[in-house]
Formats: sequence, structure tokens, C-alpha cells
Amino acid sequence: MNGAIGDVLPLALGVAISPIPVIAAILMLLSPKAKVTGTGFLLGWVLGIVVAVTVFTLLSSTLPDESGDQSQPVKGVIQLILGALLVVMAAGQWRKRPREGQEPVMPKWMRAIDTVSFPVALGLGFLLSAVNPKNLIMAVGAGTAIGGAGLDGGGTTVVIVVYTLVAASTVLVPVVGYLLAADRLRGPLDDLHGWLAKENAVIMAVLLLTIGVTMLGKGIGSF
Repeated sequence: MNGAIGDVLPLALGVAISPIPVIAAILMLLSPKAKVTGTGFLLGWVLGIVVAVTVFTLLSSTLPDESGDQSQPVKGVIQLILGALLVVMAAGQWRKRPREGQEPVMPKWMRAIDTVSFPVALGLGFLLSAVNPKNLIMAVGAGTAIGGAGLDGGGTTVVIVVYTLVAASTVLVPVVGYLLAADRLRGPLDDLHGWLAKENAVIMAVLLLTIGVTMLGKGIGSF
């Protein structure tokens, strides 16, 4: 189980260190309906992570059994494909970074965050965590690692819980913190929002490149 946790932690961090959902959560916390929308977004975010990693964990059980010290070509091919996709996405993010003096371009849906309801916030959180291409790649990698670890039901559940907690942490912490100390966090959250918006592309490029290269290395090592 420890090996599986070690395999999924970098992927969970890849989900966690995603500026866009963190910015969305902060904007909701700075909106008039902060507690309602922030809670809805958090629940959707966590649910999406759990659903995605669970689905791919179950699907990985259909792969051929490749145990022992022998090569694992199926797992290796999956890891190579995922790693290559992450490297390509990293290059795309780097090209989209704002030049000196340019304002960062954020998604249009963020302009309407002040008017969203609880169901909309819940759905948005779910979509950003479960359907986002980058997060899907992380979920595929995590599911493959968990499903191929040969764990029983309890061990699999523990690894999924660890993955979910780490992946959801960057949305979980500001939302829970705001619910406990709203007045003290308004200023820091506003500052964090501005910094993340400016550095979003660079953060994502470095993150995707690092995880992509690591996954490529694991894929090569599986042969």
C-alpha cells in the first residue's frame, strides 16, 4: 500500500496545484453568497476527484495481470502516453503565459461567479475536477497505479482517500478557513487570487512538465 501511495502522491499534487479551481473557489468566497457557493464548489470538487479516480481504478482491474519482477508493457504504454500528453500540455501552457505588461486572460465563466447558486457551484466543482483534461490524465495515472498494486478493498479505499485529500487540499483549506475566519481571510485571499491569475500559465507549465517527465521515466522503467 505504501508503494501505491507513493505513486499517486505526485499525481494528487498535480490536481491540487491547479490555479484555475483555486481562483474560482476564492472568487466564490469573495462573493455575496460566499458560504453557500464556496461549500457547493468544494463538495463538487471532492466528488469529482473521487468519482474519476474510482472509475479508473476499477477499469484498471481489467488490464492483464503483470505481477512480479517481469516487465509490465501495458502499464508502461499507458504511462508513456500519459507522460507525453502532459509534456504537450506543458508546452501549450508555456506558450499561453502573458507577456510583460499583459493582463492574464481568465475563463469567461468566472465573470458570472457572483450570481451562481449552490447547484451551479456544485456542478462547476465537479466538472473542473472530473472532466478537466489535465485532471483526467492524473486520475488515469492514479487509477492505474492503485488498480495495479494488488491491494484488497480496504487498502484500495485508503489510497483513494489519501489521493482525494491531497488533490482537494488547495480548495479545501481556503473554503474551510473562510468558514471559520471569514473577516481575517478576505485580504489574503484577494492577494492570492491576483498572484495565481498572473502566474497561472507558468505554474501549470512547470507542474505538467515535471509530472510528465516523471511519468515518462516510470513508463520506460516498466519495460
